[in-house]
Amino acid sequence: MIYGQGIDIASLKRIKAAYQKNPKFAAKVLTEGELAVFETLSPKRQVEFLAGRFSAKEAYSKAVGSGIGSQVGFSDLEILNNKQGRPVIVKHPLQNKLRVHLSITHDNEVVVTSVILEKLGGFERLKSYFK
Repeated sequence: MIYGQGIDIASLKRIKAAYQKNPKFAAKVLTEGELAVFETLSPKRQVEFLAGRFSAKEAYSKAVGSGIGSQVGFSDLEILNNKQGRPVIVKHPLQNKLRVHLSITHDNEVVVTSVILEKLGGFERLKSYFK
């Protein structure tokens, strides 16, 4: 069962400007694990990575219904890539209650993210219905 959905669009130019103005911006948005990946990337890829994580965390907070800051902070969410390279939210405040479906895409100017939160157990009940 769908609990919530959030979508966010972020400007790569705006994220790049924020990071260039204040390099601590990355540490504000990214967890230690995300920062470790960020530091291995080329400058262009760093901007895409930072913008993607920023936007995905905003989308998650919208799916929860709170926005960043009131109930969910940037450090409450960690997004790492799985073995196939797909971004996965590996840490979030409701991980014992909700499954997260995340999509991140970007082009030369923007990054777009979508988060769907699914209540755990809903799909299993649905599968048993069709047996």
